[in-house]
Amino acid sequence: MQSTWVLASGFRPHHSPLGIGWTAVTAAVMFALAQGKARTGTALDNPVLKTEGRVTLIDGLPAAAVLLGLLLNSLAGLWWADPAAGYVLVSYALREVKQMLSSGH
Repeated sequence: MQSTWVLASGFRPHHSPLGIGWTAVTAAVMFALAQGKARTGTALDNPVLKTEGRVTLIDGLPAAAVLLGLLLNSLAGLWWADPAAGYVLVSYALREVKQMLSSGH
């Protein structure tokens, strides 16, 4: 909702160096954790841990999308990139909900 309002109104969100830094650290940690889980799962021949590595990698992608939106807004002045990243998160969440409902969980 907020992304739609920001885009429709032309509101120019301001960037936060602290927010950009936090999001960058979050994405980096998620990707490093995914790699560690996958590597350990392979070394132990543990299919659950290998799958957990893939899931963690997928979970890191929304953080990377938000980071990209923040950077495009901050560095390139593309004010719409930050709220557009919100749509990436919504589509990801909807996909996860659909998958949960179809699997019966």
